[in-house]
Amino acid sequence: MATTTAASFKQQAHALIDHLPESASWKDLSHEVSIMQDIEEGLADSEAGRVTENSEVRRRFGLPELPE
Repeated sequence: MATTTAASFKQQAHALIDHLPESASWKDLSHEVSIMQDIEEGLADSEAGRVTENSEVRRRFGLPELPE
């Protein structure tokens, strides 16, 4: 996963909290953090070449090819 400095992490955490509505709960915060982690992990996988082409995923699940 991409390395995040302590200052950058704290800035991201503050920004996340600042963008939540006043009525947000701990559960809302936890959900948003989970989404951010998933996105960061996905980006790291992509940068490392750990990806599967859409056509391969569709083939594995028996889905039709999309028209081009």
